[in-house]
Amino acid sequence: MPTFKDLLSQAKARITEVDTARAAEAIARPGATVLDVREADEYEQGAIPGAVHIPRGHLESQVEGKILDKTAPVIVYCAGGTRSAFAAASLEDLGYSDVVSVAGGFNKWKNEGRDWRAPQTLTPDQRNRYQRHLLLPEVDVAGQQKLLDSKVLLLGAGGLGSPAALYLAAAGVGTLGIIDMDVVDESNLQRQILHNLDRIGERKVDSAKKTLTLLNPDVNVVTYDVRLGADNVLDIIDGYDVILDGTDNFPTRYLVNDASLLKRIPVVHGSIFRFEGQATVFAPYDGPCYRCMIPEPPPAELAPSCAEAGVLGVLPGIIGSIQAMETIKVLLGLGDPLIGRLLAYDALEESFRTFKVHRDPECPACGPNAGEIVIAEYDEYCMPHPKEAPAAR
Repeated sequence: MPTFKDLLSQAKARITEVDTARAAEAIARPGATVLDVREADEYEQGAIPGAVHIPRGHLESQVEGKILDKTAPVIVYCAGGTRSAFAAASLEDLGYSDVVSVAGGFNKWKNEGRDWRAPQTLTPDQRNRYQRHLLLPEVDVAGQQKLLDSKVLLLGAGGLGSPAALYLAAAGVGTLGIIDMDVVDESNLQRQILHNLDRIGERKVDSAKKTLTLLNPDVNVVTYDVRLGADNVLDIIDGYDVILDGTDNFPTRYLVNDASLLKRIPVVHGSIFRFEGQATVFAPYDGPCYRCMIPEPPPAELAPSCAEAGVLGVLPGIIGSIQAMETIKVLLGLGDPLIGRLLAYDALEESFRTFKVHRDPECPACGPNAGEIVIAEYDEYCMPHPKEAPAAR
């Protein structure tokens, strides 16, 4: 029966070993992947920057979901070069054609003074909380850490903001800003699921913070109990990665559009009316802006608020959840966000339709010949219902 030494010799005879200098050259090659096959506690103490971490015992079951191109260079390392030799042999058995193992491993790399750093890691509690995310190769630890480092501003703690905030908090978005100047009213509870009967009369932002903090203590909830206006919009949105728009009035939408263009912050837009909803993503200068889609607001009588026209309570849950999904896609660079596409939902038909929305070359805000953006109030367009401004729905 072969000994461990025999098996190691056989593995090394099959693979290509390189010293740390040649490993550094290989890492610099276009498309190269550095693979760390040490255990989690070893990895957390320090690793080569950018390394994909898969413990040796999970390699065969996980690697094909994390390293998709089997022809790209793969540089494998462990602590001293033994586990990486076995890992390299396994990778070749799986069809990876350009694999090398680093002789001397991370210990030699570190002792020679080469670049390394302690990676950001999740606590045991966080690994348990987000384990379903960690199973997704497209998210994994790096994506979850990115969510925890992200900042999303929600415009409104109402019908759209409620489901969006709940799902973003549950997903581990590290900072959620919420702006709303309203109080919880019993009529809100049919759709605004952040709140409850015990909170009637409380400020909505305070109620929202209580709910979200109880759901996930990882999340820092920053509240803005103010009216969003030309005098404060640039300061409030500054530093956020994404704005989630749950407003239901045109003055605020135009204001946010112009401010987001100046700050180059993407806006995940949602709107609802009776049994219908819409969602899209405005990515500044990469796709159309709100003014490209709606150059001028309709007359006030053609754009009633939910308080005037009514809304089925579950509808904002559907659209707000889509907004949360689009926000996460934008934060992680996943899939195909609704940039340049308007998703329309009809609850009575139970149908979704997607319409293309193009940038307007004559757009006064984002067009190539647009003048300087001036942040101003747009209340003359149409006034929101007093109980709904600016926290829509």
